[in-house]
Amino acid sequence: MTPGLLRLYAKVPPDRIGVLIGEGGKVKIEVMKRTRTKITVDSTTGMVIIEPESPDVPPYMVMKAQEFVRAIAYGFSPERAMRVLDDDQVLVVIDLKQYVGDSPNHLQRVKGRIIGEKGRARKTIEEMTGTYISIYDNYVAIIGDFETANIAKQAIEMLIQGRQHSTVYRFLERTMFRLRRARMTELWEQPF
Repeated sequence: MTPGLLRLYAKVPPDRIGVLIGEGGKVKIEVMKRTRTKITVDSTTGMVIIEPESPDVPPYMVMKAQEFVRAIAYGFSPERAMRVLDDDQVLVVIDLKQYVGDSPNHLQRVKGRIIGEKGRARKTIEEMTGTYISIYDNYVAIIGDFETANIAKQAIEMLIQGRQHSTVYRFLERTMFRLRRARMTELWEQPF
């Protein structure tokens, strides 16, 4: 490695390494091409090293590649994780253990509330906010633009706190309506 170049690390659970690499290395190669990075995966430890392929690669590209690796580690499919490579997209992660402690039963109950019957709650939050949500291990990960990802995070935190699903959906309707209205106003006020 050349001194001064950014080198980032990430850790991927053993069962997600194959997803990160992809069939014949396809996923890893595509991410390296799109971000102009070099990604090295230690398949025994799950440690991933991300560095620029050359000195002229902007640091944010290396950071986007790291976000992609983290998205895979949190359970997203490669197709959904690719969304974090877009400039305006972020990955927001909620550690459920911070809310529920170490009780496996409580953790399962909270995950069940977030997922909902037949996955309906998660799907509804995704559709209302335009985000992707993954529930993996003790984490809930969200991919979306900064505002919508944080609105989805608030909705999920409300479910964790025990609020009714209908209350959370009403919150989402109001909040997303305000956000869309604010974005429309911004568009109208832009000079041509």
